[in-house]
Order: sequence, then C-alpha cells, then structure tokens
Amino acid sequence: MCGAFRRCWMPEGLRSAIVALLVSCLWTLDASAAGRILATGGGVQVEGQAGGGIVPWAVISGYGEAAEWGGAVALTRLEVDDFELDVAAVAVGLNNRFEVSYARQTLDVQPLGLTIEQDVFGGKVRLAGDLIYGDLPQLSAGLQYKNNRDFAVPSSLGADSRDGVDYYLAASRLWLGGLWGRNVVGSLTLRSTEANQGGLLGFGAASGNDREWVAEGSVGVFLNRHWVVGVEYRQKPDLLDAVQEEDWADAFIGWFPNKRVALLAAWVDLGQIAGLPSQRGWYVSVQLNR
Repeated sequence: MCGAFRRCWMPEGLRSAIVALLVSCLWTLDASAAGRILATGGGVQVEGQAGGGIVPWAVISGYGEAAEWGGAVALTRLEVDDFELDVAAVAVGLNNRFEVSYARQTLDVQPLGLTIEQDVFGGKVRLAGDLIYGDLPQLSAGLQYKNNRDFAVPSSLGADSRDGVDYYLAASRLWLGGLWGRNVVGSLTLRSTEANQGGLLGFGAASGNDREWVAEGSVGVFLNRHWVVGVEYRQKPDLLDAVQEEDWADAFIGWFPNKRVALLAAWVDLGQIAGLPSQRGWYVSVQLNR
C-alpha cells in the first residue's frame, strides 16, 4: 500500500524497531515495576530523546537502573497554522547512564503542498549527579546528528548544508515536595547548533552565518504522581537571511497512568517559520515505556 503514495509515514526499519520493543514490553511486564520512580524517564521530545516536548533533559529514557536497560517508543503529532509535523521515535537507555535514539520527522508544508523529511540520530551520557538525590542535579551531555532528506526548500532559502550536529549539556532535577508539597521537575539545556528550524530548513547559511549557543528550559509541577503540568522555552538561532527564525514555547500536560504508558499534550507557539508568522497550535505524543 505504501508504494502507492509518494512516501510512507513510517520507514520499514523504524516500524520493525518499534514492534520489537513493544513485544519486549508486553512480555516483560514485571521489569517495569522495578527501577526508577514513575515519570522520571520523562517524555520523548520531537528529536527522539528523553525530555519534554521540545527540550531534551538530562534524564535517560525508560525506567532501567544500574545493570538494567529501558527505553521508549513514541508517536507524536504537532499541528500549527501552516505546518504539520509527525514524529516516530525510539530511544533505548542502558544502565541509567547511556541513551541512544532515532527519530524520523515528517513535515507537511501546507502552503506549498510538499513534504520535508529528516532523520535524527541521538546519543546521551550521564556525566554526574542524580535527578533526585545528592547535592548535584543530574548532568548529561548529548548530541543529535540530523540529516535532511529533502534539501530543495532549505537550499532555496539559503541553507548551507543538508546535515549537521547539535551538541548540548543538560541539567535536570526533581524536587520531592518542592512546591506546596508537590513534586517539581526542572531542566536547563545549553545547545550548540547550526540547525535552521531544528534542521527541517537545513543547516548553517551560505552567507556565512554559523553555529550559535542557545538556551532551553522546562519546569513542571506534579498535581499528583500521575499528572504533571508545566511550560517549556527553547531559544533558536537566526542564521538565514531570507527568513526570520523565532523562539519556541509550549504549555504542556502529561499523564503517566503507569510505567508502561505516557500521554503528553501541549499548546505550542513556534513563532515565524519560513516567512509565515504566528505558527501556533498543539501537539500530542503517545509513548510506551520499558
């Protein structure tokens, strides 16, 4: 059936990886009962790594502790005024120390009637600290290698390359009983990037504009152990001369009924994209965890 269309929504290799992890989840139900506290694996953000919706956190995907593995698979849909973004992602955490991830992003540009696809390969390592205990927050370093599969539009806007790498440092902390007796989670990320609109409009600029450091942050308050509400903010570089790029923000709600399933939803403001102003809308992400 997929061959009858211009593209398949999800590549065969990713479908196979997702099916394999889902089968593992279903046949190892007891494994999710151990390990870390509920929701401490975060969500799966739009680039496939553990975090909020638009910001990677220092946490490692899944609920595995030392000598264990965990992970998550997620399907995400984001819609704003003139764009639709679908993301299929899988992330695996090892020993609560290392994380590897892959995401396929598919952006529908409605005014032009075209599609831009991007692959994002991620890696993360916990350097020090702990999300809950000790004096230091959890500190992690990560990278995201991105390859834009449809370079015609980014090239026409002045992008210099179809691929690039983001590097970041993240610090995350969960304060138990931190606000009126409720748990509070916060994360700060510093990212070095040359990606235009996260790479969906290519990397760098032919005019010579290059890599920038940007800041990203998230804060959430747990209403109880299953529900969390919060906000995120992500600075963006503004490298292209032809179009302006603005910062991203969202207000989110997350539901963690158990360690197996999570549902995230948000109102998002992505600012101006490719000359089209005020791109606001929503996203929803469904994920299964181990």
